[in-house]
Amino acid sequence: MAGASLLTLLDDISVILDDVSVMTKVAAKKTAGVLGDDLALNAEQVSGVKANRELPVIWAVAKGSFINKLILVPAALLISAIYPPLVTFLLMCGGLFLVYEGAEKVIHRFWPHALPHDEEHEARLAANADETVDLVAFEKQKIKGAIRTDFILSAEIIVIALGSAAGATLLQQSLVLSILAVAITIGIYGLVAGIVKIDDAGLHLMEQEGAFKQKLGKIMFAAAPKLMKFLSIAGTLAMFLVGGGILVHGIDFLHHGVEDLAHLTGIFESVTTALLNGVIGFIIGAIIVAIFTIIGKIRGGDKSAAH
Repeated sequence: MAGASLLTLLDDISVILDDVSVMTKVAAKKTAGVLGDDLALNAEQVSGVKANRELPVIWAVAKGSFINKLILVPAALLISAIYPPLVTFLLMCGGLFLVYEGAEKVIHRFWPHALPHDEEHEARLAANADETVDLVAFEKQKIKGAIRTDFILSAEIIVIALGSAAGATLLQQSLVLSILAVAITIGIYGLVAGIVKIDDAGLHLMEQEGAFKQKLGKIMFAAAPKLMKFLSIAGTLAMFLVGGGILVHGIDFLHHGVEDLAHLTGIFESVTTALLNGVIGFIIGAIIVAIFTIIGKIRGGDKSAAH
């Protein structure tokens, strides 16, 4: 009897783990776009740090990311258990944030005069160029900023993952979110550490004896900035595809409109759907950027008038 009970328990555990594995894969696919942006953003965050401080900064941000997820996972599960519709609302807010950030990047790139100056980027360049600046204090501020950004992106990933596990038991949802949170943090910051050190590895190989090593080193050194640029572009596109997809799926008339248009393209339906999601995401993001820019100018004008 005890043996039969044990076998039943093992079978139940096996079924749960199998379900968790499937849901984790689905969640990972749905969060892939955000992960691409997370990777690009974090690699960019440490790009202005001194070479000998890159890995310590990445480790500090990674620890902050783990703490973020220790807060976010239980909070998401609690919200889902108490009031599930709030998860959908938070997901839509996350979608708006993604398309806003993406549109702001595009506008800064192609129409820089349309938006205020990127004061943080300018401060980072000035700090690295000025030997009198306390780089330790500046680095701490940079780490705090990166952790805040990670919190927002991590919240988006957790909510998307939770949405993909909707209808599952609390235990299954907990396992899916926990596995994904740990894997994502290790994967993202491990890749960031590798990416920011590609140029250093290339320089090291260029100094070695042997034509093959030197040639490989030159390729790696030349590829590093191109890889960073590619990640930045891919991450921005992912913002529109993922954020736009979330918003379209959450707004009925947009969802049905996109489905009807995409259905007309036949075998290219999935590609058309993704492209339409991205275009709609950019339009919504650009509108939000315009609204915030106008509000900022009005506030700036009010302050000037007050003085």
